[in-house]
Formats: sequence, structure tokens, C-alpha cells
Amino acid sequence: MAKTITVGEIMARKLVTLRPDMDMQQAIELLLKHKISGATVVDQDRNIVGMLSEKDCLRIFANGAYNSLPNAKVSDYMAKNVITISPEADLFTVADLFLKNPFRRLPVVENGTLVGQVSRRDILAGSRKIWEESPIKKEWTDSKYIPDEIRARLESK
Repeated sequence: MAKTITVGEIMARKLVTLRPDMDMQQAIELLLKHKISGATVVDQDRNIVGMLSEKDCLRIFANGAYNSLPNAKVSDYMAKNVITISPEADLFTVADLFLKNPFRRLPVVENGTLVGQVSRRDILAGSRKIWEESPIKKEWTDSKYIPDEIRARLESK
């Protein structure tokens, strides 16, 4: 059986975080500057109070509220019910969470404090690592699945 990789082994540790009292305009500028699609919202003790995604930001424009952007706060638009994961969780558990939910990232929390973030892409990279380190190497070629009569025609040409 392949070695199980934990979230703590693949998570991002250097994060862009937002504060709930931050202006939305400033938050959007940070997301754009760092080319990220969302960020965790934390209080002064790095406790998670929400998540702000680009989808949340788009609500401002969809609702025609862009005129009040300088007065809007992150806390007005962030998602407040945030699912978190432990650094000890395995990749299969996280993959299942991503399949059952629409989000693209999960905050990683240890002892109630934000310590990292794991994304869908991180899980894909981790799954590749599991495959590469697997003691069972399987050859994968499409030719194994071609019926004999079609294979014979291809070989005769």
C-alpha cells in the first residue's frame, strides 16, 4: 500500500490573510496583487473568522453595490461558516471534502490557530506523489484496451 501523505506535508504555509475590518477595496487589491482567488479572514490572534473568495467579491458588482465599495468591510461579504482541516488529515479525506463542497481551498488549523492552507491543486500534486512512490507500478497504455481485430488492422498498415 502507498504511503499516506498528510495535509501538513503539502499545505502552503505562507499565506495572505485578511482582517474582518479591512476595506473591501483593499482586500480585492490584495487578491489581485497576489493572484489568488480567496483568503482566510483572521482576527489578531490568527483565529479564523471567515473566508473571502473572488465569488464573494463579485457579489458587490452583481448587486450594484460597487459605488459603496470604499465603505464596505470584509466582514460584510465573507463566508462566516468555514470548514477547516487538521494538518494530520490525509489527502483522501480532503479530496472527499473538495468533491462534496464548492470551495477551492481549506484553512489548516492546529490548536485553534491558522497554520496553513490546502487547495485542490495541492491535493492533485500530493496524489501524484503517492502514485510515484507506490511500490506497485502499472504500465498504462491505451493499446491494452484496443480489441484484437482493430489491433491487427493497425499493425497490417
